[in-house]
Amino acid sequence: MVKEIYVAGEWRLGRGNVIQSLFPADNSVNAEISTATLDDVEEAIVKADQAWRKPEWRHSLPHERAKILYRVADIIESRVDELSKLQTRDNGKPLAETRALVMSAAATARFNAAACETFNEELTTQRAPDFLTMSVHEPVGVVAAITPWNSPIASEVQKLAPAIAAGNAVILKPAEATSLIALELAKIFEEAGLPKGILSVLIGRGSVIGDAIAQHPLVRKISFTGGTSTGRHLAHIAAEKLITTSLELGGKSPTIVLPDADIEIAAKGIAYGIFSSAGQACIAGSRLFIHQSIYETFLKRLVEITEGLRVGHPEQPNVHMGSLINPKHLESVHRYVELAKAEGGTVVTGGEAITAGEFAKGSFYKPTIITGLDNSAQTCQEEIFGPVLVVLPYQDEQDLIEQANDSCFGLAAGIWTENYRKAWKIARSLEVGTVWINTYKKFSISAPFGGFKDSGIGREKGRLGILSYMQQKSIYLGLNEQANLWSD
Repeated sequence: MVKEIYVAGEWRLGRGNVIQSLFPADNSVNAEISTATLDDVEEAIVKADQAWRKPEWRHSLPHERAKILYRVADIIESRVDELSKLQTRDNGKPLAETRALVMSAAATARFNAAACETFNEELTTQRAPDFLTMSVHEPVGVVAAITPWNSPIASEVQKLAPAIAAGNAVILKPAEATSLIALELAKIFEEAGLPKGILSVLIGRGSVIGDAIAQHPLVRKISFTGGTSTGRHLAHIAAEKLITTSLELGGKSPTIVLPDADIEIAAKGIAYGIFSSAGQACIAGSRLFIHQSIYETFLKRLVEITEGLRVGHPEQPNVHMGSLINPKHLESVHRYVELAKAEGGTVVTGGEAITAGEFAKGSFYKPTIITGLDNSAQTCQEEIFGPVLVVLPYQDEQDLIEQANDSCFGLAAGIWTENYRKAWKIARSLEVGTVWINTYKKFSISAPFGGFKDSGIGREKGRLGILSYMQQKSIYLGLNEQANLWSD
Protein backbone atom coordinates (compact mmCIF):
# COMPACT_ATOMS: atom_id res chain seq x y z
CA MET A 1 0.00 0.00 0.00
CA VAL A 2 1.33 3.44 -0.97
CA LYS A 3 1.75 5.76 2.02
CA GLU A 4 -0.23 8.99 2.12
CA ILE A 5 1.14 12.44 2.82
CA TYR A 6 -0.29 14.88 5.35
CA VAL A 7 -1.81 17.99 3.78
CA ALA A 8 -3.28 20.56 6.17
CA GLY A 9 -4.55 17.92 8.58
CA GLU A 10 -5.79 15.52 5.89
CA TRP A 11 -4.23 12.16 5.06
CA ARG A 12 -4.33 11.51 1.32
CA LEU A 13 -2.23 10.38 -1.58
CA GLY A 14 0.03 13.08 -2.97
CA ARG A 15 -0.48 14.02 -6.58
CA GLY A 16 3.16 13.37 -7.47
CA ASN A 17 5.12 10.25 -8.34
CA VAL A 18 5.49 7.32 -5.97
CA ILE A 19 8.97 6.86 -4.47
CA GLN A 20 10.51 4.00 -2.51
CA SER A 21 11.94 4.22 0.97
CA LEU A 22 15.01 1.94 1.05
CA PHE A 23 16.78 0.35 4.02
CA PRO A 24 20.45 1.42 3.61
CA ALA A 25 21.76 -1.80 5.16
CA ASP A 26 20.58 -3.97 2.26
CA ASN A 27 18.59 -1.65 -0.04
CA SER A 28 15.39 -3.58 0.61
CA VAL A 29 12.15 -1.62 0.25
CA ASN A 30 10.68 -0.22 3.46
CA ALA A 31 7.63 1.33 1.86
CA GLU A 32 6.27 3.14 -1.16
CA ILE A 33 5.39 6.78 -0.52
CA SER A 34 3.34 9.21 -2.54
CA THR A 35 4.89 12.63 -3.15
CA ALA A 36 3.56 16.15 -3.29
CA THR A 37 3.09 18.38 -6.32
CA LEU A 38 3.07 22.16 -6.58
CA ASP A 39 -0.73 22.00 -6.22
CA ASP A 40 -0.30 20.15 -2.91
CA VAL A 41 2.18 22.82 -1.78
CA GLU A 42 -0.27 25.57 -2.63
CA GLU A 43 -3.14 23.87 -0.80
CA ALA A 44 -1.06 23.12 2.31
CA ILE A 45 0.31 26.65 2.63
CA VAL A 46 -2.96 28.47 1.98
CA LYS A 47 -4.74 26.30 4.55
CA ALA A 48 -1.84 26.71 7.00
CA ASP A 49 -2.15 30.49 6.70
CA GLN A 50 -5.88 30.25 7.37
CA ALA A 51 -5.37 27.88 10.31
CA TRP A 52 -2.81 29.93 12.25
CA ARG A 53 -4.92 33.09 11.84
CA LYS A 54 -7.94 31.52 13.53
CA PRO A 55 -8.40 33.16 16.95
CA GLU A 56 -8.56 29.81 18.73
CA TRP A 57 -4.95 29.14 17.64
CA ARG A 58 -3.41 32.57 17.15
CA HIS A 59 -4.70 33.79 20.50
CA SER A 60 -4.41 30.49 22.34
CA LEU A 61 -2.78 30.74 25.74
CA PRO A 62 0.78 29.44 26.11
CA HIS A 63 -0.25 26.63 28.46
CA GLU A 64 -2.74 25.39 25.84
CA ARG A 65 0.00 25.02 23.23
CA ALA A 66 2.30 23.57 25.88
CA LYS A 67 -0.29 20.90 26.64
CA ILE A 68 -0.04 19.62 23.06
CA LEU A 69 3.75 19.46 23.22
CA TYR A 70 3.69 17.62 26.55
CA ARG A 71 1.41 15.04 24.93
CA VAL A 72 3.78 14.77 21.96
CA ALA A 73 6.66 14.07 24.34
CA ASP A 74 4.69 11.40 26.18
CA ILE A 75 3.59 9.68 22.97
CA ILE A 76 7.13 9.64 21.58
CA GLU A 77 8.47 8.12 24.80
CA SER A 78 5.72 5.50 24.89
CA ARG A 79 6.68 4.42 21.36
CA VAL A 80 10.45 4.66 21.69
CA ASP A 81 11.19 1.11 20.49
CA GLU A 82 8.93 1.38 17.47
CA LEU A 83 10.20 4.82 16.47
CA SER A 84 13.83 3.78 16.95
CA LYS A 85 13.38 0.85 14.58
CA LEU A 86 11.61 3.08 12.07
CA GLN A 87 14.45 5.59 12.02
CA THR A 88 16.99 2.79 11.71
CA ARG A 89 15.06 1.53 8.67
CA ASP A 90 15.05 5.10 7.37
CA ASN A 91 18.76 5.88 7.51
CA GLY A 92 20.75 2.85 8.66
CA LYS A 93 21.92 4.08 12.05
CA PRO A 94 22.36 1.49 14.83
CA LEU A 95 19.37 1.05 17.10
CA ALA A 96 21.21 2.32 20.18
CA GLU A 97 21.85 5.59 18.37
CA THR A 98 18.35 6.01 17.00
CA ARG A 99 16.90 5.27 20.42
CA ALA A 100 18.94 8.14 21.85
CA LEU A 101 17.69 10.42 19.07
CA VAL A 102 14.07 9.46 19.74
CA MET A 103 14.45 10.22 23.44
CA SER A 104 16.15 13.49 22.52
CA ALA A 105 13.12 14.41 20.39
CA ALA A 106 10.81 13.73 23.35
CA ALA A 107 12.99 15.92 25.57
CA THR A 108 12.93 18.68 22.96
CA ALA A 109 9.13 18.68 22.86
CA ARG A 110 8.94 18.71 26.67
CA PHE A 111 11.51 21.51 27.03
CA ASN A 112 9.68 23.72 24.55
CA ALA A 113 6.40 23.01 26.28
CA ALA A 114 7.87 24.21 29.57
CA ALA A 115 9.51 27.23 27.95
CA CYS A 116 6.25 28.13 26.25
CA GLU A 117 4.19 27.65 29.41
CA THR A 118 6.43 29.92 31.46
CA PHE A 119 7.10 32.54 28.79
CA ASN A 120 6.51 36.12 29.96
CA GLU A 121 6.32 39.39 28.06
CA GLU A 122 7.99 42.43 29.58
CA LEU A 123 7.56 46.11 30.19
CA THR A 124 10.29 48.11 28.53
CA THR A 125 12.50 50.15 30.82
CA GLN A 126 11.76 53.51 29.18
CA ARG A 127 8.78 55.21 30.86
CA ALA A 128 7.42 58.76 30.63
CA PRO A 129 4.70 60.74 32.48
CA ASP A 130 2.35 60.64 29.50
CA PHE A 131 2.91 57.16 28.08
CA LEU A 132 3.98 53.64 28.95
CA THR A 133 5.58 51.16 26.56
CA MET A 134 5.60 47.40 26.48
CA SER A 135 7.00 44.76 24.18
CA VAL A 136 5.13 41.67 22.99
CA HIS A 137 6.06 38.77 20.74
CA GLU A 138 3.74 37.30 18.13
CA PRO A 139 4.02 34.32 15.74
CA VAL A 140 5.46 34.95 12.28
CA GLY A 141 2.78 32.83 10.57
CA VAL A 142 3.60 29.97 8.22
CA VAL A 143 7.05 28.42 8.73
CA ALA A 144 8.93 26.24 6.24
CA ALA A 145 10.87 23.51 8.06
CA ILE A 146 13.27 21.63 5.77
CA THR A 147 15.21 18.79 7.37
CA PRO A 148 18.10 16.42 6.50
CA TRP A 149 18.36 12.64 6.37
CA ASN A 150 21.05 12.03 8.98
CA SER A 151 19.07 12.62 12.22
CA PRO A 152 15.49 13.20 11.07
CA ILE A 153 13.44 12.80 14.23
CA ALA A 154 15.75 15.03 16.28
CA SER A 155 16.00 17.68 13.56
CA GLU A 156 12.29 17.71 12.87
CA VAL A 157 11.09 18.03 16.46
CA GLN A 158 13.82 20.63 17.02
CA LYS A 159 11.98 22.80 14.47
CA LEU A 160 8.37 21.73 15.03
CA ALA A 161 8.33 22.16 18.81
CA PRO A 162 9.46 25.81 19.08
CA ALA A 163 7.54 26.86 15.95
CA ILE A 164 4.30 25.42 17.33
CA ALA A 165 5.04 26.70 20.85
CA ALA A 166 5.27 30.16 19.30
CA GLY A 167 1.84 29.77 17.70
CA ASN A 168 2.81 29.26 14.06
CA ALA A 169 1.76 26.80 11.38
CA VAL A 170 4.48 24.56 9.90
CA ILE A 171 5.06 23.02 6.48
CA LEU A 172 7.56 20.20 7.07
CA LYS A 173 9.59 19.00 4.08
CA PRO A 174 11.77 16.06 5.13
CA ALA A 175 14.57 14.54 3.09
CA GLU A 176 13.18 12.12 0.50
CA ALA A 177 15.43 9.34 1.77
CA THR A 178 14.05 9.54 5.32
CA SER A 179 10.39 10.44 4.98
CA LEU A 180 8.93 7.67 7.14
CA ILE A 181 9.69 9.25 10.50
CA ALA A 182 8.27 12.63 9.43
CA LEU A 183 4.96 11.04 8.46
CA GLU A 184 4.89 9.24 11.79
CA LEU A 185 5.48 12.52 13.60
CA ALA A 186 2.44 13.97 11.83
CA LYS A 187 0.35 11.16 13.33
CA ILE A 188 1.81 11.88 16.76
CA PHE A 189 1.05 15.61 16.62
CA GLU A 190 -2.44 14.80 15.34
CA GLU A 191 -3.01 12.39 18.22
CA ALA A 192 -1.73 15.02 20.66
CA GLY A 193 -4.50 17.39 19.60
CA LEU A 194 -2.80 19.79 17.19
CA PRO A 195 -5.55 21.71 15.35
CA LYS A 196 -6.22 20.83 11.75
CA GLY A 197 -4.14 22.76 9.23
CA ILE A 198 -1.34 23.74 11.60
CA LEU A 199 0.97 21.00 10.29
CA SER A 200 1.57 19.55 6.83
CA VAL A 201 4.21 16.99 5.83
CA LEU A 202 5.04 17.18 2.13
CA ILE A 203 7.30 14.57 0.55
CA GLY A 204 9.28 15.37 -2.57
CA ARG A 205 12.52 16.61 -4.07
CA GLY A 206 14.07 19.54 -2.28
CA SER A 207 14.90 21.31 -5.52
CA VAL A 208 11.21 21.26 -6.49
CA ILE A 209 8.96 20.93 -3.43
CA GLY A 210 11.36 22.49 -0.91
CA ASP A 211 12.02 25.37 -3.29
CA ALA A 212 8.30 25.95 -3.90
CA ILE A 213 7.58 26.00 -0.17
CA ALA A 214 10.39 28.46 0.52
CA GLN A 215 9.38 30.78 -2.30
CA HIS A 216 5.67 30.88 -1.49
CA PRO A 217 4.63 34.43 -0.50
CA LEU A 218 2.69 33.23 2.55
CA VAL A 219 5.76 31.52 4.08
CA ARG A 220 7.33 33.99 6.54
CA LYS A 221 10.29 32.02 7.90
CA ILE A 222 12.62 29.32 6.58
CA SER A 223 14.24 26.92 9.03
CA PHE A 224 16.72 24.62 7.28
CA THR A 225 19.28 22.04 8.32
CA GLY A 226 21.49 20.61 5.57
CA GLY A 227 24.24 21.41 3.10
CA THR A 228 25.82 24.84 2.77
CA SER A 229 25.08 25.24 -0.95
CA THR A 230 21.37 24.62 -0.39
CA GLY A 231 21.41 26.90 2.65
CA ARG A 232 22.96 29.69 0.60
CA HIS A 233 20.24 29.25 -2.05
CA LEU A 234 17.50 29.44 0.58
CA ALA A 235 19.14 32.52 2.08
CA HIS A 236 18.86 34.22 -1.31
CA ILE A 237 15.15 33.37 -1.42
CA ALA A 238 14.70 34.73 2.10
CA ALA A 239 16.58 37.92 1.21
CA GLU A 240 14.30 38.53 -1.77
CA LYS A 241 11.23 38.04 0.44
CA LEU A 242 12.72 39.93 3.43
CA ILE A 243 11.96 37.06 5.80
CA THR A 244 14.02 35.50 8.58
CA THR A 245 15.96 32.25 8.39
CA SER A 246 17.56 29.71 10.68
CA LEU A 247 20.27 27.88 8.73
CA GLU A 248 22.24 25.06 10.34
CA LEU A 249 24.70 23.99 7.66
CA GLY A 250 27.90 22.02 7.10
CA GLY A 251 31.07 21.66 9.11
CA LYS A 252 34.69 20.57 9.08
CA SER A 253 35.17 20.61 12.80
CA PRO A 254 38.66 20.67 14.35
CA THR A 255 39.49 18.57 17.36
CA ILE A 256 42.59 19.54 19.33
CA VAL A 257 44.72 17.35 21.61
CA LEU A 258 47.04 19.27 23.93
CA PRO A 259 50.22 17.65 25.34
CA ASP A 260 48.69 17.05 28.77
CA ALA A 261 45.51 15.35 27.54
CA ASP A 262 44.48 11.99 28.99
CA ILE A 263 45.28 9.83 25.97
CA GLU A 264 42.70 7.12 26.64
CA ILE A 265 39.83 9.50 27.33
CA ALA A 266 40.73 11.74 24.40
CA ALA A 267 41.26 8.94 21.89
CA LYS A 268 37.95 7.27 22.69
CA GLY A 269 36.16 10.62 22.66
CA ILE A 270 37.64 11.53 19.29
CA ALA A 271 36.71 8.14 17.80
CA TYR A 272 33.14 8.71 18.95
CA GLY A 273 33.15 12.26 17.61
CA ILE A 274 34.02 11.24 14.06
CA PHE A 275 32.88 7.63 13.64
CA SER A 276 29.51 7.56 15.42
CA SER A 277 26.72 8.01 12.89
CA ALA A 278 29.31 6.69 10.40
CA GLY A 279 30.60 10.25 10.26
CA GLN A 280 27.32 11.45 8.76
CA ALA A 281 26.99 14.40 11.10
CA CYS A 282 27.54 18.09 10.48
CA ILE A 283 29.40 18.38 13.78
CA ALA A 284 31.67 15.35 13.20
CA GLY A 285 35.20 16.06 14.43
CA SER A 286 36.82 15.41 11.07
CA ARG A 287 40.11 17.37 11.47
CA LEU A 288 42.35 16.22 14.31
CA PHE A 289 45.29 18.32 15.51
CA ILE A 290 47.68 16.45 17.86
CA HIS A 291 50.62 18.11 19.62
CA GLN A 292 53.90 16.93 18.13
CA SER A 293 55.21 15.69 21.49
CA ILE A 294 52.52 12.99 21.77
CA TYR A 295 51.66 12.57 18.09
CA GLU A 296 52.98 9.05 17.52
CA THR A 297 51.77 7.65 20.84
CA PHE A 298 48.32 9.16 20.47
CA LEU A 299 47.89 8.16 16.83
CA LYS A 300 48.85 4.57 17.62
CA ARG A 301 46.18 4.31 20.33
CA LEU A 302 43.57 6.00 18.15
CA VAL A 303 44.23 3.52 15.33
CA GLU A 304 43.86 0.61 17.76
CA ILE A 305 40.48 1.93 18.94
CA THR A 306 39.34 2.58 15.37
CA GLU A 307 40.25 -0.90 14.19
CA GLY A 308 38.31 -2.33 17.11
CA LEU A 309 35.05 -0.63 16.11
CA ARG A 310 32.29 -2.98 15.03
CA VAL A 311 30.71 -2.16 11.67
CA GLY A 312 27.57 -4.17 11.12
CA HIS A 313 23.88 -4.48 10.46
CA PRO A 314 22.25 -1.58 12.31
CA GLU A 315 19.52 -3.77 13.78
CA GLN A 316 22.07 -6.03 15.48
CA PRO A 317 23.17 -5.27 19.07
CA ASN A 318 26.56 -3.79 19.99
CA VAL A 319 27.23 -2.26 16.59
CA HIS A 320 29.24 0.97 16.54
CA MET A 321 28.69 1.88 12.89
CA GLY A 322 25.86 1.00 10.54
CA SER A 323 25.66 1.76 6.84
CA LEU A 324 25.99 4.98 4.95
CA ILE A 325 22.74 6.39 3.60
CA ASN A 326 23.03 5.00 0.03
CA PRO A 327 25.52 3.75 -2.60
CA LYS A 328 25.86 7.21 -4.17
CA HIS A 329 27.02 8.69 -0.88
CA LEU A 330 29.41 5.79 -0.32
CA GLU A 331 30.98 6.55 -3.69
CA SER A 332 31.34 10.21 -2.69
CA VAL A 333 33.11 9.29 0.55
CA HIS A 334 35.47 6.94 -1.25
CA ARG A 335 36.30 9.59 -3.87
CA TYR A 336 37.51 11.85 -1.06
CA VAL A 337 39.74 9.06 0.27
CA GLU A 338 41.23 8.60 -3.20
CA LEU A 339 41.65 12.39 -3.46
CA ALA A 340 43.53 12.37 -0.15
CA LYS A 341 45.95 9.81 -1.57
CA ALA A 342 46.45 11.93 -4.67
CA GLU A 343 47.16 14.93 -2.44
CA GLY A 344 49.93 13.01 -0.69
CA GLY A 345 48.02 11.55 2.21
CA THR A 346 48.53 8.10 3.73
CA VAL A 347 45.60 5.88 4.71
CA VAL A 348 46.64 4.51 8.10
CA THR A 349 43.53 2.37 8.51
CA GLY A 350 40.31 1.81 6.60
CA GLY A 351 39.95 3.51 3.25
CA GLU A 352 37.62 1.05 1.55
CA ALA A 353 34.05 -0.16 1.37
CA ILE A 354 32.99 -3.40 3.08
CA THR A 355 31.34 -5.64 0.51
CA ALA A 356 31.79 -9.24 1.65
CA GLY A 357 28.99 -11.50 2.87
CA GLU A 358 26.18 -9.73 4.70
CA PHE A 359 27.57 -6.34 3.66
CA ALA A 360 27.25 -6.98 -0.07
CA LYS A 361 23.85 -5.34 -0.56
CA GLY A 362 24.43 -2.36 1.73
CA SER A 363 26.56 0.80 1.81
CA PHE A 364 29.17 0.06 4.46
CA TYR A 365 32.54 1.81 4.75
CA LYS A 366 35.46 1.18 7.08
CA PRO A 367 36.31 3.89 9.62
CA THR A 368 39.25 5.65 8.03
CA ILE A 369 42.24 7.64 9.33
CA ILE A 370 44.47 9.64 6.99
CA THR A 371 47.80 11.31 7.77
CA GLY A 372 50.41 13.24 5.82
CA LEU A 373 48.22 16.09 4.57
CA ASP A 374 48.51 19.82 5.01
CA ASN A 375 45.51 21.69 6.38
CA SER A 376 45.16 23.45 3.02
CA ALA A 377 44.51 20.15 1.22
CA GLN A 378 41.10 19.80 -0.35
CA THR A 379 40.40 16.76 1.82
CA CYS A 380 41.00 18.92 4.91
CA GLN A 381 38.84 21.79 3.71
CA GLU A 382 35.71 20.16 2.28
CA GLU A 383 33.00 18.33 4.22
CA ILE A 384 33.13 14.61 3.48
CA PHE A 385 30.17 13.62 5.69
CA GLY A 386 31.51 10.14 6.26
CA PRO A 387 33.78 8.12 8.57
CA VAL A 388 37.01 9.80 7.46
CA LEU A 389 39.39 11.50 9.91
CA VAL A 390 42.36 13.60 8.79
CA VAL A 391 45.16 13.83 11.39
CA LEU A 392 47.67 16.69 11.51
CA PRO A 393 50.52 17.37 13.98
CA TYR A 394 51.10 20.83 15.42
CA GLN A 395 53.80 22.45 17.53
CA ASP A 396 52.91 26.10 18.11
CA GLU A 397 49.64 27.06 19.81
CA GLN A 398 49.10 30.24 17.80
CA ASP A 399 49.71 28.35 14.56
CA LEU A 400 47.24 25.71 15.79
CA ILE A 401 44.50 28.30 16.27
CA GLU A 402 45.17 29.80 12.85
CA GLN A 403 44.97 26.37 11.21
CA ALA A 404 41.83 25.41 13.13
CA ASN A 405 40.17 28.64 12.00
CA ASP A 406 41.47 28.27 8.44
CA SER A 407 38.20 26.89 7.12
CA CYS A 408 35.09 28.31 5.52
CA PHE A 409 33.15 26.37 8.16
CA GLY A 410 32.68 27.19 11.84
CA LEU A 411 30.19 24.79 13.39
CA ALA A 412 31.97 23.01 16.24
CA ALA A 413 35.30 22.08 17.80
CA GLY A 414 36.73 19.84 20.49
CA ILE A 415 39.60 20.43 22.94
CA TRP A 416 41.25 17.72 25.04
CA THR A 417 43.41 18.89 27.95
CA GLU A 418 43.69 18.91 31.74
CA ASN A 419 44.44 22.66 31.69
CA TYR A 420 41.09 24.42 31.73
CA ARG A 421 42.67 27.88 31.64
CA LYS A 422 44.32 27.02 28.37
CA ALA A 423 41.17 25.29 27.13
CA TRP A 424 39.15 28.44 27.85
CA LYS A 425 41.67 30.60 26.00
CA ILE A 426 41.65 28.36 22.93
CA ALA A 427 37.86 27.96 23.03
CA ARG A 428 37.40 31.73 22.93
CA SER A 429 39.82 31.96 20.00
CA LEU A 430 38.04 29.39 17.82
CA GLU A 431 35.56 30.71 15.24
CA VAL A 432 32.85 28.13 15.87
CA GLY A 433 29.38 28.00 17.39
CA THR A 434 29.99 25.12 19.84
CA VAL A 435 33.14 24.03 21.68
CA TRP A 436 33.36 20.78 23.61
CA ILE A 437 36.11 20.44 26.21
CA ASN A 438 37.04 16.88 27.23
CA THR A 439 33.85 15.58 25.61
CA TYR A 440 32.24 15.62 22.17
CA LYS A 441 28.83 15.39 20.50
CA LYS A 442 27.00 15.95 23.76
CA PHE A 443 23.88 18.10 23.57
CA SER A 444 21.52 19.96 25.84
CA ILE A 445 18.23 21.30 24.52
CA SER A 446 18.76 24.31 26.80
CA ALA A 447 22.00 25.35 25.03
CA PRO A 448 21.69 27.36 21.79
CA PHE A 449 23.16 25.67 18.71
CA GLY A 450 24.36 27.07 15.40
CA GLY A 451 27.42 27.97 13.39
CA PHE A 452 29.78 30.72 12.33
CA LYS A 453 30.76 31.52 8.74
CA ASP A 454 29.49 29.00 6.14
CA SER A 455 28.11 26.79 8.90
CA GLY A 456 24.98 28.89 9.10
CA ILE A 457 23.16 31.79 10.67
CA GLY A 458 20.77 31.97 13.58
CA ARG A 459 20.47 29.68 16.58
CA GLU A 460 18.18 26.80 17.45
CA LYS A 461 17.35 25.33 20.87
CA GLY A 462 17.60 27.11 24.18
CA ARG A 463 14.89 29.07 25.94
CA LEU A 464 15.17 31.86 23.39
CA GLY A 465 14.75 29.39 20.51
CA ILE A 466 11.00 30.03 20.56
CA LEU A 467 11.63 33.73 19.95
CA SER A 468 13.31 32.93 16.63
CA TYR A 469 9.85 31.85 15.45
CA MET A 470 8.24 35.08 16.63
CA GLN A 471 8.32 38.79 15.79
CA GLN A 472 8.46 41.58 18.30
CA LYS A 473 5.95 44.40 18.59
CA SER A 474 6.10 47.57 20.68
CA ILE A 475 2.88 48.96 22.15
CA TYR A 476 2.54 52.50 23.56
CA LEU A 477 -0.17 53.31 26.08
CA GLY A 478 -1.09 56.98 26.34
CA LEU A 479 -1.52 58.12 29.96
CA ASN A 480 -2.17 61.83 29.44
CA GLU A 481 -5.82 62.82 29.90
CA GLN A 482 -5.21 66.23 28.26
CA ALA A 483 -5.53 66.83 24.52
CA ASN A 484 -2.33 67.20 22.55
CA LEU A 485 -1.67 70.95 22.24
CA TRP A 486 0.22 70.68 18.95
CA SER A 487 -2.80 71.58 16.78
CA ASP A 488 -3.82 74.61 18.86
